[in-house]
Amino acid sequence: MSMQIVGGVLLNGLASAMVLYIIAIGLSVTMGLMGFANLAHCVFSMAGGYAAAVLMQRLGLPFFPALLAAAALVALASVPIERLLYARLHDADELDQVLFTIGLIFVATAAAKYFFGPSPIQVAIPDALRGQVDLALASIPTYRGLVIVAGFVLFAAMWFTVERTPLGAQLRAAVDNRRIAEAIGIRSDRLFTLTFALGSGLAAFGGALGAEILPIRPSYAFDQLNYVLIVVAVGGIGTLHGPFIAALLLGISDTAFKYFVPEFGAFFIFAAMIAILLWRPHGLYSRK
Repeated sequence: MSMQIVGGVLLNGLASAMVLYIIAIGLSVTMGLMGFANLAHCVFSMAGGYAAAVLMQRLGLPFFPALLAAAALVALASVPIERLLYARLHDADELDQVLFTIGLIFVATAAAKYFFGPSPIQVAIPDALRGQVDLALASIPTYRGLVIVAGFVLFAAMWFTVERTPLGAQLRAAVDNRRIAEAIGIRSDRLFTLTFALGSGLAAFGGALGAEILPIRPSYAFDQLNYVLIVVAVGGIGTLHGPFIAALLLGISDTAFKYFVPEFGAFFIFAAMIAILLWRPHGLYSRK
């Protein structure tokens, strides 16, 4: 087996892992803070992909401004959604939350099919990102190299925000002990809304940036739900580095197994999840 093949599989798996991380990190933090079983998180990723495509195709925005604008629009749109819908179920049973968010997925799927049709949409990649980057072990498409860099930069930015800013201190306090945080004056309702908007914006950015790897179609929210939940569950709810490590492990290994043992499909990623959660039921790096 040549090093070119191994290196190619590794780099492509790393790109897939970074897309999963960007989408999943918002869900990890919001579930850890709000205790809300938001299975509709990937709806915001799908919305980000569609928004970026519309901004580029119909309004003529360049690629990078379209990604940022799509993330900002979805984040803003998520605020009234959280206040009008999610806030009513903050203290509800997990089953009610699951049924509600599954219902949102069905509504979003039907709306996407109605407005955009059943086929995957294209997010046009700039010509400058269509080439190849030659590395020591292998070559990788320039666009996927950008996705890898974006994932690591976002991880560093999120770490700084959570660990080194007043907002991050409030967030960590509310995740660790919501009642004590409220007792010292932290407004958990505002923090919930802000965190939900941030998580939704990150999901939208991940959906738009990763559209070439994970195509945007009406069934996107259901297609990616399993993978995002696995990353969050294995990594640990409420942490930053947990989903990052889990995305790396699962993204790279899933890509490798699908390449070298294609007849098993996605079997490995589910088997790995079961083994890890039997060993550590709260995930690798849970705050619980």
